[in-house]
Amino acid sequence: MSVINLNRENFESEVVKSNQTVIVDFYATWCAPCRMMSPIIDAIAEELNGTIKVGKVDCDENQELAISYSVMSIPTIIIFKEGKVAKQFVGVTDKTELMEAIK
Repeated sequence: MSVINLNRENFESEVVKSNQTVIVDFYATWCAPCRMMSPIIDAIAEELNGTIKVGKVDCDENQELAISYSVMSIPTIIIFKEGKVAKQFVGVTDKTELMEAIK
């Protein structure tokens, strides 16, 4: 499954109303740590294809979403379960740690 580009138009349907676990990467294109996280997020999406959803929110283009989830630093990775925030990571995060939190 590919990574979903999330924005204010599709966030509610793809994340909040999803019955799957959703991992969301809040990032910016100019952010070096965000670029470091991108292959990790992509690998998780491929590895867990169909069992979870994986999406990315460009904070520059979707500031209101970032604000609504109190994203103060990027990258911020939020894991949603049953439409609610279950776990949040700020900064570059190890793939193993993310995979453990998804379970």
